[in-house]
Amino acid sequence: MGKENIEKYSARYALLKSVAGFWHNNVFYRKVIVFGRENINPDHHLIFAPNHQNALMDALAVLFTHKGQPIFLARADIFKRKTIAAILYFLKILPVYRIRDGFSSLKGNDEIFIKTIDILKQKNGLIILPEGDHAGFRRLRQLKKGICRIAFQSDEATDFNLMIKIIPVGIEFSNYSRYRQVLTVVYGKPIEVSEFFELYKESPEKALNKLRDKLFSEMKGNMVHIESEEDYEAIDELRSMINGKYSDEIKSPKLFRDRTLINKLNILKSSNPSLYNRICTLSLQVKQGAKELNTDYRLLEKRKHPLGWLIAGIIGIIFTFPLFIYGNIFNLTFLEIPNLQIRKIRDPQFHSSIKYAISLILALIFLPVFLILSLFIFSSLWLGLLIFLTLPLSGLYAWNYFLQFIRISGGFRIRRYIRHKNKKFDLLRKNHNELINLVAGL
Repeated sequence: MGKENIEKYSARYALLKSVAGFWHNNVFYRKVIVFGRENINPDHHLIFAPNHQNALMDALAVLFTHKGQPIFLARADIFKRKTIAAILYFLKILPVYRIRDGFSSLKGNDEIFIKTIDILKQKNGLIILPEGDHAGFRRLRQLKKGICRIAFQSDEATDFNLMIKIIPVGIEFSNYSRYRQVLTVVYGKPIEVSEFFELYKESPEKALNKLRDKLFSEMKGNMVHIESEEDYEAIDELRSMINGKYSDEIKSPKLFRDRTLINKLNILKSSNPSLYNRICTLSLQVKQGAKELNTDYRLLEKRKHPLGWLIAGIIGIIFTFPLFIYGNIFNLTFLEIPNLQIRKIRDPQFHSSIKYAISLILALIFLPVFLILSLFIFSSLWLGLLIFLTLPLSGLYAWNYFLQFIRISGGFRIRRYIRHKNKKFDLLRKNHNELINLVAGL
């Protein structure tokens, strides 16, 4: 498949998407939470507009949480090599040329524009990241006008008959780069581009600005947005302290809790600056204290760490250690090898993209090999299949085993701090309790 027929359905692409989507939604992330799917009408001509904080993973978050074969727009400089360009076209990605690519190259956007009209007519869905580039901050940055210009010009080219709608998308990662995190995707209510048609006919520039402002507002309302640059670190850390335990919650997800917390802090900053500053100061102090004492917020929240529970946990860890070793065949192959590669990547926001891509490629290569070996070693077909299936399951168990070991060792560590009356720990717990009570009072 090339650029000419990129909007056409591809069975090979569908197969790749199903495999890559399974790996993305069930292995790379431990949970993917999606809201607002009812806002996506496959019979409409749609442009998706997600926030852009985590490189390739932002686009994949949209791709793997709704049906169909949408088309992406990406910067043109990555299409320079023919082999790479062929792969990108197969992956349904089209280039967009910028002034930095050379003024003469901008003519290439005319062809791309015509192709986007074909894509929208076919109701594939177009995914455009309107911030233009990514940044590792939970904040929506100023949007580029390109997405609005494409929407208006596409409608204008069809005598305003397409009635294009833009879906604002909010994406939140519980951690940008770690494995087995939680991904939350919120599809907002569609923005009717037709609302701005009359203004566009009078003044295209005013209409572009109005549509961009509305899109900015709607996107910001579906994501975690920390406005303050001065207090960003304190507020961002406070989300983890207060709402970290709700990361897997579906009925009342962490993203919505974070938004509520941030809104209350924004109000508090104006109504009671001294209390706001105290909360931000405590947040940073607790963060630093927890780092120095090698503990985490969930352990701090617990009033007691019963010795019996900790000993029982250690016994369980000892007895299941062989399963942990077996599970690491899977983890070392598919999770640790990619970790070795990201050391060469300077931009940390690309780490998860590289890790996901390499782990997927390794899975496509080695899982069939593991299956053949299982069937070859064990004479029984069913036994061979069973052994093969235990490999990824034991890998996920080994990952949780490691986390459980950290929690148990952390519990013993806190008991030791309490027994020796560690002054740093006493101050940490005091600050943490004060912070929790102050936030609860909001």
